[in-house]
Amino acid sequence: MKLDARIAVAVMRVVYWLLLRWSVTGREHVPKDGPLVLIANHVHLADPLLLMLAFPRAITFLAKEELFRVPFIGMLMRDAGMFPVARTGTIQQMRDVMRQAQNLLQDGRVLAIFPEGKRSPSGVLLPAKAGAAMLSIHTGAPVVPVAIAGTEQIVGRWWWLKRPRVSVTIGTPLHIERASKHAGRSESARLTTQLMLSIARLLPPERRGPYAD
Repeated sequence: MKLDARIAVAVMRVVYWLLLRWSVTGREHVPKDGPLVLIANHVHLADPLLLMLAFPRAITFLAKEELFRVPFIGMLMRDAGMFPVARTGTIQQMRDVMRQAQNLLQDGRVLAIFPEGKRSPSGVLLPAKAGAAMLSIHTGAPVVPVAIAGTEQIVGRWWWLKRPRVSVTIGTPLHIERASKHAGRSESARLTTQLMLSIARLLPPERRGPYAD
């Protein structure tokens, strides 16, 4: 992460503490080094920055390209070495993204993904895409589930007067057995469900959506 991005993150940490009543639990679950795939639910545009502030290690995002157009947040994400993914990219573009992601993990980085692929303004989990599962299958990198709750309250002009209560809960890493590059759709679908269940268990029952136990 560039120096100016680190300064901006430090400033935003103070701003977030002033505007939100937010808490982080589970930092002790995060390995101090080595590759990780961080998966989290996605509720609000503020979520990427919130994860950057809450997670004890520097993270790189594999995120939809729309986030990079958001003022300030987009700048931070680019300065931190994050890269955008088009929702309707070609097969070759998606392969290139997957290759970049695998290279980052091989370098021991933390790669963050929102498996739902889009925001859920209600805070209820949406059906997930298989990208995080495929990365885990192909690289064997541990997966750390993270649940974000409360950012759906950041709406309207005067939300900050209420100082919404926001929480970030970090779960224990899941160790996925590395499989062949040719793992089928059924395997990736099964693993995707397993990963989403790990996020759901960190959320209140009413927020688990299709992944309610």
